[in-house]
Amino acid sequence: MKPSELIQVIRQYCIKNANPDLLKKYQYYFKEGYDGYGLTSPMLKQKVKKILGPKTMDINIVLDAMPQFLASRKYEEITMGLLIMDGLHKQYNVETFRQIETFFSQGIDNWAHADTLGMFMLPKFLIKDIVDISAFKPWLKSAHKFQRRCVPVTFIKLEKQTKNCTKYISFCEKLMFDKEREVHQGMGWFLRECWKLQPAEVETFLEKHKETAPRLIIQYACEKMKPEEKLRYKRTKQPASK
Repeated sequence: MKPSELIQVIRQYCIKNANPDLLKKYQYYFKEGYDGYGLTSPMLKQKVKKILGPKTMDINIVLDAMPQFLASRKYEEITMGLLIMDGLHKQYNVETFRQIETFFSQGIDNWAHADTLGMFMLPKFLIKDIVDISAFKPWLKSAHKFQRRCVPVTFIKLEKQTKNCTKYISFCEKLMFDKEREVHQGMGWFLRECWKLQPAEVETFLEKHKETAPRLIIQYACEKMKPEEKLRYKRTKQPASK
């Protein structure tokens, strides 16, 4: 299969199964806007499974097709491209990682695609030792908020596997000063999962930042705490004006 053929197969499937009612429904969940066809998640996964079925797909075919999927801004096209890549994780290498880095400037502009990368694809590069966490350092200051969000979301799977959050918390600390809501959500989610494993360390970290960190990070991080525990992280003074 050529990249152009993969693009045609996916687009024809999306057009054939488009559902205007679901399209309207899904728009509610995307603050950034949702441009798609209105296909369900099971439909996307079923088609991806069929495409991967013959086990002859080369990941470079998908990588060559991804710029067109990203340029289309069509939710389902991008999703299926990412899911096919995830299914080809045995072919990942450093160049694959470098190409994924370019996706954010091309069209990864919503939480769902960012979290597909962070929850499923990117952790595999670390688990397989294709890259180490230093490869994510430039991401912390990326101009693209969803690339920054991907860093803590990626580390959630790693912290669960290693049962040690210390280096990941330290690595992500810069994001405690981020300005974007989507990054706050990702960072808070990450800290909440860390708290389940190392509560004392996360609590010390939250104490350090409670006066200046965005409240959404604190809110997410404290979600599983008891009400009296949450009170410890209530801001006691207004942050200094900048």
